Amino acid sequence: QVQLVESGGGLVQAGGSLRLSCAASGRTFSSYVMAWFRQAPGKEREFVSAITRAGGTAYYADSVKGRFTISRDNAKNTVFLQMNSLKPEDTAVYYCAASGHFYSSTYYYQSPTYDYWGQGTQVTVSS
Repeated sequence: QVQLVESGGGLVQAGGSLRLSCAASGRTFSSYVMAWFRQAPGKEREFVSAITRAGGTAYYADSVKGRFTISRDNAKNTVFLQMNSLKPEDTAVYYCAASGHFYSSTYYYQSPTYDYWGQGTQVTVSS
């Protein structure tokens, strides 16, 4: 069982930056693929980014590639999402997720892959 708690959301102007954090409970954090998803009002939850267990490989949605960076600190049971050059269309609730499955990376982009979810943190980007 893993509990995830996100923090770092807030209100920022377009072009600004935010850094989201997700703290995980438990002693097996390094055994989970970690990801960020987001959900805007009236829209479905969508994949943002994922990172492999050791942090060696990251995956990004095309819409955030080059602007967002995912990282993790396995010693601190924390995954981060650095968001730069924010746009109003990045406004959403951002969720942290963890997967203990050994799937190919093709599945990292899909929400059913993830067993555990945080409560979400609101990110609002004003124009």
